[in-house]
Amino acid sequence: MSTTASISSPGIGSGLDVNGIVTQLMAIERQPIANLQKQVSSMQTKLSAFGKLQSNLSALRDAAAALATPATWNQTTGTSSDAAAVAVTTDANNKPGGFSVQVTALARAQSNISQTYASADALVGEGTLHIELGTWGAGNSFTPNPTATAIDLTVGPPARSLAEVRDMVNAANAGITAAVLTDASGARLVFHSSATGAANGFRITATDADGNNIDTAGLSALAYDPSVGVVTMAQALAAANASALINGAPVSSTSNTLANVVDGMTLTLKKVTTDTIQVSTAPDTEAIRKKVQTFVDAYNALNNEIVAQTKYNAGSGSAGTLQGDSAAVGLRSMLRSTLAGTSGASTMFTRLADIGFDVQQDGTIKLNGTKLDNALANVGETKKLFSNSDLAVPANNGFATLLRTQADQALGADGAMAGRQNGLRDSISRNQDRQEQLEQRAVQTEERLRRQYTALDATMAQMQSLSTYVTQQLSVLNNSNSR
Repeated sequence: MSTTASISSPGIGSGLDVNGIVTQLMAIERQPIANLQKQVSSMQTKLSAFGKLQSNLSALRDAAAALATPATWNQTTGTSSDAAAVAVTTDANNKPGGFSVQVTALARAQSNISQTYASADALVGEGTLHIELGTWGAGNSFTPNPTATAIDLTVGPPARSLAEVRDMVNAANAGITAAVLTDASGARLVFHSSATGAANGFRITATDADGNNIDTAGLSALAYDPSVGVVTMAQALAAANASALINGAPVSSTSNTLANVVDGMTLTLKKVTTDTIQVSTAPDTEAIRKKVQTFVDAYNALNNEIVAQTKYNAGSGSAGTLQGDSAAVGLRSMLRSTLAGTSGASTMFTRLADIGFDVQQDGTIKLNGTKLDNALANVGETKKLFSNSDLAVPANNGFATLLRTQADQALGADGAMAGRQNGLRDSISRNQDRQEQLEQRAVQTEERLRRQYTALDATMAQMQSLSTYVTQQLSVLNNSNSR
């Protein structure tokens, strides 16, 4: 038995255009599928449109949430009468106010310097350096820093150079750093505390391979421990805390940054002063203004998207994707109603229009800078207008609180946006199921039609063959009779 597939050529025997007939009949049969495809395309376009609305509404929700957050309104900014001497920064924990600051000392790190060598490649020696952080006190007493761990640094053998000892100290993470200082006189090794403050001073004792741990030859030349009279390495700077007077009260810090010395305020000390520096903090109205503008921009973007999706152009007869859609129209109505409403949160401002929210004919907001400036001159009342939350009396809620809640509800699992999108997805799924069913039926119908018309083609071919035979026989008979 041959496994080669047979070739079907309907219409060859009778001349009947079986393929053309079946194709035309199937075009009619598939018309419901084409209609369903148009419907699903329309629903997918609507789903995409709702996705855009959802994105814009989420942006508005986030912008409203920022204005409903107390931290936004508690932001402050600091100023200094001499920022070159004392710089000031603040955070949301700061309360506006003013202070006088006098810097009496800056924080320093201890710095020691070795004797002079010919070059950075000159050999220092070998042995062990014991490096310990702590505080130097009266009478050259030394109190180890309990939060730091002493380090034993093994140098050599063989003897190491200044440059090699520098690299070993820097790699040891011992709380000090090293550098080679080179000038016309030669090279010197400098040790420097990694951090400022009295508790970050250091002492270095040496166990020298040459047997003498306190002379200037070999590794002992890098020792520094005044508590036992060893100062073969000279001290250039002593470790010290920063100190200042704030409103006359003395304060101290291991660094030149006084973090939260006043609630929410950080002072950076830059130089010692003889006069007092005035620092003050005030509400950061510029930061608040930016968040208000972000809210307005988000609202306008959402408004414009809704308008574009729901508009109807009478001249062209064209409609937006969501024209007449109850969810989209309802969202726009809700937002406009809220924007034009009143709130009892503030005794000074009751409407957004009072602080510069001018609603345009197309529904967008245009900010009136003068009105907003006047409102931000009284941040407390403006804060209430936006962020107040009153569960007992909803009419006293701020506008940002109200809009955030409305957006959360619309975007929630049971909200209008989710409900409409879920409904469209369900309809698309049902549509696609129906398309599959009709497609299966169409395939079966096409098979049936091809069988029927192929059989008809064969029958017509047989009839044509019989007709030809009969005609031939009659012709023969007529010829015979004529003789």
